[in-house]
Amino acid sequence: MARVEITSFGYLHGAEPDARIKLDLRHHFRDPHVNPELRHLTAHDQAVRDAVMATEGVEQLVQTAVDMVAAFLAGPRQEEPVTVAVGCAGGRHRAATAASVLA
Repeated sequence: MARVEITSFGYLHGAEPDARIKLDLRHHFRDPHVNPELRHLTAHDQAVRDAVMATEGVEQLVQTAVDMVAAFLAGPRQEEPVTVAVGCAGGRHRAATAASVLA
């Protein structure tokens, strides 16, 4: 059985990781960083997780990623690892929350 690896990252912090599936949350999903109450929090804080998951389209994106992983695992190269990299600008809010939910 292949290994599934999920990572989150911030595009502002260097090169994006190598991954079979990449989800870029920068442009289509609200950034909690713009909210002064959430700016200094992270995905470890419930208020951030709630804000990210309440954003229209995020739950559907996570479910689509689950389906994509399942498709790769069902393919002819089942022994190869499937890496999913979820990125946003800073990597502390959107990407970390979505990666956590995906995991």
